[in-house]
Amino acid sequence: MSQPKRPMSNHEHLELCQFGNCIDDLQKRLNTRWDNIAKAQQQAQIKLQELVRDLVQYGSEDTSIVVFGSLARGELTQGSDLDWTLLIDGQAEPTHATVAHEIADYLEKNKQKQPGPERIFGSMAFSHDIIHQIGGEEDTNRNITRRILLLLESRALARPDAYERVIRQVLHRYLTEDRGLWRRDRKDRVPRFLLNDVVRYWRTVAVDFAYKRRERAGQGMALRSVKLGMSRKLIFLSGLLTCFSLELDLRADQRESIFSLQSHPAALIAHLTKFLRQAPLQIVAHAALEYGLPESLSRGLFDAYDKFLALLNDEEKRAHLDKLAEEDLEHDGIFSAARQVRHEFRDAIQRLFLEGDTKLCHLTREYGVF
Repeated sequence: MSQPKRPMSNHEHLELCQFGNCIDDLQKRLNTRWDNIAKAQQQAQIKLQELVRDLVQYGSEDTSIVVFGSLARGELTQGSDLDWTLLIDGQAEPTHATVAHEIADYLEKNKQKQPGPERIFGSMAFSHDIIHQIGGEEDTNRNITRRILLLLESRALARPDAYERVIRQVLHRYLTEDRGLWRRDRKDRVPRFLLNDVVRYWRTVAVDFAYKRRERAGQGMALRSVKLGMSRKLIFLSGLLTCFSLELDLRADQRESIFSLQSHPAALIAHLTKFLRQAPLQIVAHAALEYGLPESLSRGLFDAYDKFLALLNDEEKRAHLDKLAEEDLEHDGIFSAARQVRHEFRDAIQRLFLEGDTKLCHLTREYGVF
């Protein structure tokens, strides 16, 4: 699956983008504190360390245990489920099923909330379909979900070898098969093959919200609607920003150097990988710090997300929303408050991404809408 090794070119040694703890830096700039975001980050870090300690023996050169969801985003709260998969990038072996069962048994014994009934997670996933089935009839909801979340919302536990190889190969396909990206007369360097798949995933999630509402007879709709407008939308934003980062984070001379050699896109893959290793909220904070975005709107976006995490970490309110009947939504105070937070987040996003005269707004209107 991996490509032949070759000496690194000068293009691959470019210092492309620096990431620190952008959320902390943004808090300092705005002279504020988002305690619920910090608490969720801390809880996620503790859980990740625990899982690495207990599951390290299951990693190998050809397999990686990959977690998704709130744990991978660094937003762990009370009641968060644990989405995971055993990612296999090598010859299939009978022992892989045994390992997957042992991981599932460990999580059940430790009272981890299991993945949803769609069974996208909680089992094995093979690299072949993730890499080769992009588009077409074989690119199922399950496959696109695994692929896009592998890029935008995942962390590897223990051995990351297989995980990192698959991400590199997926990016290699998106970039080298995007012919327009490499044209010398290209106005903006936006990877549209990748961007279109990110947009397609976001629209799929929105359509599946209606599907789940019908299939589950409205059960859990209130909580899912809040998540759709908050954490699910955040993933989409981080995908947009990653695609736009070629224009927003690279200097003109860096772009010229990178795009002069289509056959060896390693520097471009390295740049995107550096972005994708960050949690979605860190990517948005990076944008707020580096792209000249209005501070009041950045504050509004993060204030809303902090309230959202406070809601999810309140066991009583979370359980209430999860059990709330559809016919009671319009008259429920907790849901009304949650919807108001969702609207605050939406309004800040629209003004940051669509209504200004920034380069980010130009790129969103040009490539993210039509």
